[in-house]
Amino acid sequence: MPTISDVAKLAGVSPTTAKRALSEPHKLLPQTLEKVQWAIKELDYEPDLTASALGRGKSNAVGLLVANIREPFFAELADQVGTLLRAEGYSLLLADSKFNGELELQNLKLLAGHRVSALIVRPAYGRNNRDYLLKMQDKGTYIIEVDHHALTSPFDFVMLDHQQSVMLGLQHLWNLGHTRIAALGSYDPIHHPEWRSFTFETAMTQMGLSVPEGYRQIVPLTEEGGYQRTRELLSLAERPTAVFALNGTEGMGAFRAIREAGLRIPEDISLLTFDNYPWTGLVSPGIDAIEQPVTEMSTVLVRRILEGENRSVELFGQQFPGRLVVRGSCARPR
Repeated sequence: MPTISDVAKLAGVSPTTAKRALSEPHKLLPQTLEKVQWAIKELDYEPDLTASALGRGKSNAVGLLVANIREPFFAELADQVGTLLRAEGYSLLLADSKFNGELELQNLKLLAGHRVSALIVRPAYGRNNRDYLLKMQDKGTYIIEVDHHALTSPFDFVMLDHQQSVMLGLQHLWNLGHTRIAALGSYDPIHHPEWRSFTFETAMTQMGLSVPEGYRQIVPLTEEGGYQRTRELLSLAERPTAVFALNGTEGMGAFRAIREAGLRIPEDISLLTFDNYPWTGLVSPGIDAIEQPVTEMSTVLVRRILEGENRSVELFGQQFPGRLVVRGSCARPR
């Protein structure tokens, strides 16, 4: 594989000049730049970006560490963030944690090794990797959280207003007359510190409604998790009249379980889900959903990264309201 020294030799310039043609081409005379560019093309030279990043202390790469790459919300976020960053000359390195703190740490070390200039991270559960994130921040990596933010976290964040969104969904069900409502996941401060499940129980209490013990269980935020938990709920002697899925893939699992049980939506049971995914408008009836403004969230994330040294030293946080999309999967209980 040709090196920058090979390029310099063929172009008849010094290695320093050849490097400058890549990093600061505007500082070279047009004829010198032309010779180096010709040599690069002749040798089919590709720069070692890792070595370049080591020299500068950071790269033009941004890390995006999501919870689950198969979750359409995170896939859309990655697509939009990547598009916006590429337009500004940045590249995107993508990884996921499966909501697992141990896997998150492995990927943090990998991204730190690439000297990413910024990191967008959806914090995982279990192991707390705040110390490692602070170490990355001390070395010049800008850290901003997305989708989830602990009250004690020292990092900037952008996320949905989970409290407003859960209340929006519960009010929708309450107005239809539902009182036996089951969320697909219970809050746990260690194993599942998830804001939507936390808000759900708090809001139910505020509305004067109880959450039966049989409705409580920690549930993986996956299609299989939603499917299995919905099956269990449907087998209860006093099953819920409405199921509230906490993300779109859980909603897919719940929809499948209800159909397999031979129940009708919404005649026998109502279904409400977070995330206005394409499938929610393709089934019959369409599924009522809480929509997240992914485009607006992506725009703010990238803007914060591009602000660089001009960012305020004060903690930045922005929450976006969810929007209720009504299609007919929720109705008055029988």
